[in-house]
Amino acid sequence: MLILVSASPYLNNLSTHERRHHLPAGWMRIDQHNASKPLQLRIGLTQSNLSKLEELLHDVSHPDSTNYGKHWSPARIAKAFQPSKRSTDEVKLWLSQSGVDEGRVGISKSGNWIHVNSTVGEVEKLLNAQYFVYRHEESGEMHLGCEEYSLPSHITPHIDFITPTVHFSAAVIKPHGVAAHTGTFVNTLGYKQPPKTKKLESLKASGDLERCHDQIEPACLRALYGMHYEPMFGELNSFGIVEYTPQSYNQSDLDLFASRYSSSPSAVGKEPNLVAIDGGTLIAFPNFDLTVESNLDLEYAMGIVGPRQNVTLYQVGDTSEGASFGNFLDALDGAFCQFEGGDDPSEDGIYPNRRPGGYHGRDCGTTNPANVISTSYGYNEAELTPAYTARQCAEYGKLGLMGITVLYSSGDNGVAGNRGYCLHEDGSQSESGHNFNPSFPASCPYVTSVGATMMLPDASVNDAEVACERTIYSGGGFSNHFELPKYQKTQVQDYLKKNRPLFEKSRWNSTGNSRAFPDLSANGANYVTTIDGGFYSVFGTSASTPVVGAILTLINDLRLGLGKTPTGFINPAIYSSLFQDAFNDITEGRNPGCGTEGFGAAPGWDPVTGLGTPSFPKLVARWLELP
Repeated sequence: MLILVSASPYLNNLSTHERRHHLPAGWMRIDQHNASKPLQLRIGLTQSNLSKLEELLHDVSHPDSTNYGKHWSPARIAKAFQPSKRSTDEVKLWLSQSGVDEGRVGISKSGNWIHVNSTVGEVEKLLNAQYFVYRHEESGEMHLGCEEYSLPSHITPHIDFITPTVHFSAAVIKPHGVAAHTGTFVNTLGYKQPPKTKKLESLKASGDLERCHDQIEPACLRALYGMHYEPMFGELNSFGIVEYTPQSYNQSDLDLFASRYSSSPSAVGKEPNLVAIDGGTLIAFPNFDLTVESNLDLEYAMGIVGPRQNVTLYQVGDTSEGASFGNFLDALDGAFCQFEGGDDPSEDGIYPNRRPGGYHGRDCGTTNPANVISTSYGYNEAELTPAYTARQCAEYGKLGLMGITVLYSSGDNGVAGNRGYCLHEDGSQSESGHNFNPSFPASCPYVTSVGATMMLPDASVNDAEVACERTIYSGGGFSNHFELPKYQKTQVQDYLKKNRPLFEKSRWNSTGNSRAFPDLSANGANYVTTIDGGFYSVFGTSASTPVVGAILTLINDLRLGLGKTPTGFINPAIYSSLFQDAFNDITEGRNPGCGTEGFGAAPGWDPVTGLGTPSFPKLVARWLELP
């Protein structure tokens, strides 16, 4: 076995490539790792043209562009962003000169990453790092990683990041919202939310718009946003909802919901089209807690688009390994499986899963993406490294180039993160932190982030909504990872100029140069949802996000019927002057958290409700004007 770095010519020319300043909540360091243990190092090569991604997206997504709607093919995208031959050659030469023989170095078929069969000790010398074993206090899960690692200065431009290194587990992710009366709601991470609302003992009459302030159903949403349209070209269109095992819908609940709230008899018995990814499994007899999220998403996605439009359910991950957003992206884009090192064992579900009953395959490029994809899950941005979030965010940008609309919920804790955690000065997070804790992927500039509104008590469907301040608070704020995108620069800077925060600038990224979210909102309060044969009131951006997805799916139906392309990445359009009055502006309410009142809703865009809620007739008119 070769000993690496003692002969390396690069020891005196190293720079820190990635560093973790603290452990994620719940993890503790146990011991230094055994240096003789085998370790496969994955080196993610820097992609070409990523610096042009925003410009390229703008070219196919902005109404003023002559290329609006001229979306790219997957082959064109793969070619445009493939790492350069120079990057590949430079990294391979570095490994060779550091003592790694060629037989232990491999390169992916796509050319996006290099892997090295090595040992912990060799990697420690190669990266000037020290590896430790970590344990999660609650789950007992073990993890291999280091606190920081370094690279030769001339190699740094050719490598995005290396795994396993400083990244920590995010393989099982938390649904945003889903606050329901469960006694205690336990999400997939094991974190608990307190009881929220009681089981509904009585229901308003179906279609009764007088009590929408108290109980939201599809008819209320149609009235609020002017959605008086039934799809006519469903065979041309597609709409996807993403769920992560063990979250599972219950068909009998969907049927109960449809029998009460759908005007079409064919809605009863209608199932989503199941696309299983990496062993995605529906639990045969899911308990209440595991049914809430999936039931909510599907009942309202299917309830709004109606039975003429099929809804695809992307069910991701088997029951023992679980999955991450990265695993879902693998299935949409085979190149992403290998991109920048491929799946990270410390972040993503690793397949094939050799555990008993595990999924023995690996789904790479096996799934066609729907025109609109809605996801009601999210991380705290601080739980992930900037390199990891940049990796995924770029992939969402590529989906936008393909004409795919990607929606993510903005979170339910105002300016705080999941579990109400806020940041400390050192970047760690807990309930006692004081600094704002943005959500990811909501903070990615290449997704559309959806916040939540509510109706005031006794309000009618014709009255203005306000930011959701009952049970949950609409997630919103400013990213600590991503720069302010061109498309929202005017609106964000206008907000900051006219609205003075009620808290210290040190609590948030107050530079005025960071990605701001959400982009828009929809009602997220008092959703009547059938769960385990009963009716419950549910709150959250988990509810508002699939509703926005359904609205965009109806718009795509009209565009596709006229021979046009899908709306694709909508952000450059909705922030443009063409769409200036296409949203119901929300001017009241706040999103408190971290010991503050949070940001305030205001005329125009704000970091509570974004541009406002959709006006379906106006959005249709604007999008039908476009080619």
